[in-house]
Amino acid sequence: MDAKALHELAEDLFTKKGPLNSLHQEISENFYVERADFTAGRSMGTDFAADLLTSYPLQCRRSLGDQFSVMLRPTARPWFHTSIRHVDMDGTDNETKAALQWFERTQRRAMYDPIAKFTRATKEGDHDFAAFGQTVISVEINKLGNGMLYRCWHLRDMCWQEDEEGNIATVFRKWKPTAQTLVRMYPKTVDAKVTRLDAIKPFETVECIHMVVAGDMYDKTIPRGMLRWSIVYDIANKTILEETPIWGRYYVIPRWQTVSGSQYAYSPATVCALPDARLIQAMTMTLLEVGEKAANPPIVATQDAIKSDMALYAGGVTYIDADYDERTGDALRPLGQDFRGLTYGVEMNRDTREMIYSAFYLNKLSLPERTAAMTAYEVGQHVQEYVRNALPLFEPMEAEYNAALCDETFDVLSRRGTFGDRRGWPKALQAAEIQFTFESPLHDAIEQQKGQIYQQAQQLMAGAIAIDPSTAFVQKAEVALRDALNGIGTPARWLNSESFVKEAKAAQAQQQEKAQTLAAMQQGSEVAKNLGQAGVMQGGVPVAAPA
Repeated sequence: MDAKALHELAEDLFTKKGPLNSLHQEISENFYVERADFTAGRSMGTDFAADLLTSYPLQCRRSLGDQFSVMLRPTARPWFHTSIRHVDMDGTDNETKAALQWFERTQRRAMYDPIAKFTRATKEGDHDFAAFGQTVISVEINKLGNGMLYRCWHLRDMCWQEDEEGNIATVFRKWKPTAQTLVRMYPKTVDAKVTRLDAIKPFETVECIHMVVAGDMYDKTIPRGMLRWSIVYDIANKTILEETPIWGRYYVIPRWQTVSGSQYAYSPATVCALPDARLIQAMTMTLLEVGEKAANPPIVATQDAIKSDMALYAGGVTYIDADYDERTGDALRPLGQDFRGLTYGVEMNRDTREMIYSAFYLNKLSLPERTAAMTAYEVGQHVQEYVRNALPLFEPMEAEYNAALCDETFDVLSRRGTFGDRRGWPKALQAAEIQFTFESPLHDAIEQQKGQIYQQAQQLMAGAIAIDPSTAFVQKAEVALRDALNGIGTPARWLNSESFVKEAKAAQAQQQEKAQTLAAMQQGSEVAKNLGQAGVMQGGVPVAAPA
């Protein structure tokens, strides 16, 4: 396919994506008003939430989006670690571990360099992920070549296509730069019409598209070692501005919950909460009207008895006909109303808030509280319940989001030479595939279960040994204790390495053997001495006395 055919494919995908943009617009208007420009235009200074009567759905989406970074990417501590795929790191030599730790520190510095804008991009991406179940973040080297660059793109301008294995293989992004920008970025390939436009109206926008496609989808032969083409195409003038072979994916697209038959994902939070969000807006309107009527009730006025405008404000005076006989009723009186349903409406409003709160998993993000009265078994059961409830939230974020960003960043930095020549790496890493592991409250809870299991195991072992002492050989005490200590978060520097423990045990066994040998020798010398004293001389030879 040439660039024109690829553009036609993109237009077809964007057309089919139209209904999804309408859904995203509806979701935005209820949960993420700052992004409510999928199908409607927004001008600078627009009051985003002018059409809403309560901000509660917005607050729930905001809380969930903020929790992603707090729980899965805390800046206060390292949240990712490098390791080797399909290799048990416990048996890895110190040289390899040191190299992996250096990779981790170097990559973390590159990601959190202010010029990389990693925090900004992921913050925008987190809220897109919470509201729409997906986000698009580009990972690249900046134009000066002195650091990484992360950018989050509007889902309205993105579409993509999966390959036969369900992987995102083709990505298109609509782009409307100014003529001035195009001339500055692509001075050698920009169309002459754009150059003339830059001289007359430099801030006029030009419709372009960025395409990242598999190497075999484009007509040109891709260089060896490269997997994809990155193509910038001027739609208005049908001009290729840039065509670059790339190895990486360029766009990282985490997806929360997918359904078969669609390459686009959904947010289970907003899908579940959208009916309640509509309901709570209508309910709030009703409650506001009822409250206003209760505080400022409608007035019944007697015709022809009122001689002035009704002054219902504080301190106001209303004149009535002097000849009016008030025994027939007040000239002005509040209209009688029944407010018994107000309490029921408030309860319904509270129930709806709870539904929205739980739809955004906010009731499942806190670790269970522990009390002194809880047994180890009870604490373990609470932790297991937390893990079961939190897995649907954390698993897609780690696998689709954090892991994808870290993998793409490592590949970009590695091919840039940031980690040095691969041939200079430790031998175990030269042909290895690097993977990332992550820290999160979920992993902490899973690891903490080991401590609870260890305590339960000790209780069972104590009971079994009391019945049959030979059962003491069943448990691998050292392995169990080390796993339990690691699980409860014991700092690594508090523990001796397995090799040190092995040498210490060998030294201890050797000392015990020496002590036993000395004791045996001492006992033997004492026996010989006693025999010598108790024996009789026969021909000059001491003989033991008969028993």
